[in-house]
Amino acid sequence: MAETGTLSRRQLVHEYEAVIVGAGGAGLWAALELARSGVKTAVLTKLYPTRSHTGAAQGGICAALGNHEEDHWEWHMFDTVKGGDYLVDQDAAEVLAKEAIETVIELEHMGLPFNRTPDGKIDQRRFGGHTRNYGEAAVRRACFAADRTGHMILQTLYQQCIKHGVRFFDEYHVVDLLIDGGQTRGVVAYRIADGEIHVFRSGAVLIATGGFGRMFKITSNALSLTGDGVALAYRRGVPLEDMEFYQIHPTGIVGIGILLSEAARGEGGYLRNDSGERFMERYAPKLMELAPRDMVSRAIYMEIREGRGINGGDYVYLDLTHLGREVIESKLPDITEFARVYQGIEPITQPVPITPTAHYAQGGIPTNVDARVVVDEVNTVLPGLYAAGECACVSVHGANRLGTNSLVDILVFGRRAGRSMAKDVAGQGLPDLDPDASEPVRAEIEALRGRESGESVNRIRTELAAVMWERCGVFREGAGLERLTGEVRDLRHRYANVKVEDKGLVFNTDLLEARELGYLLDCAEATVAAALARTESRGGHYREDFPERNDTDWLKHTLIYRTDGDPQLRYKPVTITRFQPKPRVY
Repeated sequence: MAETGTLSRRQLVHEYEAVIVGAGGAGLWAALELARSGVKTAVLTKLYPTRSHTGAAQGGICAALGNHEEDHWEWHMFDTVKGGDYLVDQDAAEVLAKEAIETVIELEHMGLPFNRTPDGKIDQRRFGGHTRNYGEAAVRRACFAADRTGHMILQTLYQQCIKHGVRFFDEYHVVDLLIDGGQTRGVVAYRIADGEIHVFRSGAVLIATGGFGRMFKITSNALSLTGDGVALAYRRGVPLEDMEFYQIHPTGIVGIGILLSEAARGEGGYLRNDSGERFMERYAPKLMELAPRDMVSRAIYMEIREGRGINGGDYVYLDLTHLGREVIESKLPDITEFARVYQGIEPITQPVPITPTAHYAQGGIPTNVDARVVVDEVNTVLPGLYAAGECACVSVHGANRLGTNSLVDILVFGRRAGRSMAKDVAGQGLPDLDPDASEPVRAEIEALRGRESGESVNRIRTELAAVMWERCGVFREGAGLERLTGEVRDLRHRYANVKVEDKGLVFNTDLLEARELGYLLDCAEATVAAALARTESRGGHYREDFPERNDTDWLKHTLIYRTDGDPQLRYKPVTITRFQPKPRVY
């Protein structure tokens, strides 16, 4: 086929009992469970699997193993609920905390090279918000492999998937989700190598596509994290849950946002302002630097606002110098190298300049504890559709995720997704498929490729990231969100007329980036609408015009639906079992 030809109208159809979109930790563990159950499964990923963003997770995966001191899953559950500012569904938090233990042990049996204690147990370090005895003091709960834990998880699970014969379709960009008559029927994918459209017919589809941090100017997220699966579900009538709660991580590299893991503070690093003061004592006197991330990020911004940034600038210091060379180089090798390469700083002898960075989507596609997607206030299941990982909202993170709970989330609920899918497809045939199922998205892509003039994708994406960071970041207020609503609406109108420079079919990344911009705009629309509506402050959502938490009116989850006009908002209750909401102090 000629490089600048027209997309073939052939509908290349593949048939699988289960299809997984995304090859990070959630997708890989789901695939492994399906393969073990003998289910014919395809994994589609727009990247090579081991480049998935799970590999960027540094600090650890938490589980109440108690390898250093007494610990219990109930304490982990409490910390998760409190850390999420009581917006966490407590049935899901119980699943997370209980199954974290067996999940970590199973990873160890797969061969993951955890750091070890002197007596050979899995080593554990402290992490923000994780405590013993319901908040008494910090506890060592994060199991780690130096500061490359996510990388090791990704490699271990990929090896297991290869061992069990999982079928991968690498560099296939999923561009549509097929739902018809209230039933999931498969996905449409664009093969990046040659521009061919492929349809994957399946009655069971797992979305495991990660987050959408690229809608912000400063982010720790890779360029590929553009909310693809979240937006495709949103376009197909699935609501998005709690999109207003986006986590801003306290410690990113100044100017570029690359993460310096919380592991640095877990090993004893300090945050210092311009006068050298450990300023967290004013904001969280019990846990100091190991308070939850939303609190630490706000504290850093308050120091900067009040003129105590370094040399009056917009950053503070992460100080590791007192830890010594051995701890820094053996337990924090990647962080150390990042500081040297990107900042020209020697962390053994110099403090590292840091600033908050957009990090993690706490909202997303609503699911139940078995990873089945739900579509309304009473948790009605959409047959055949599943979601797990950062793209999903179960909700175990509520208004603020604790560090290391992300890796637990993707693995516990990725595993549960695989088991649910294996159970649901047993004895079921493949769904009927429209012979022209791929035609609408094919027409969209052809129109985009064929447009001779129009807006620049890069310009719109840059403007979106700038206004989202400015008005929907650490601090928010009503007037700014009202203005942002109009700005995002205008950007969406301009997006309808974007053009791509590359008209070819072979590795047309220009075209795919245009598609990704559309997904980011959908995610931004939902985030801003939900943030404007929630007139309180809770976790990562801080409204300066409504600075207090308001349980009377707002102890509820947001559900936001896409319409032809403005998004429609509904709400559903938070599941409360063991822990009644209390003030969140540390």
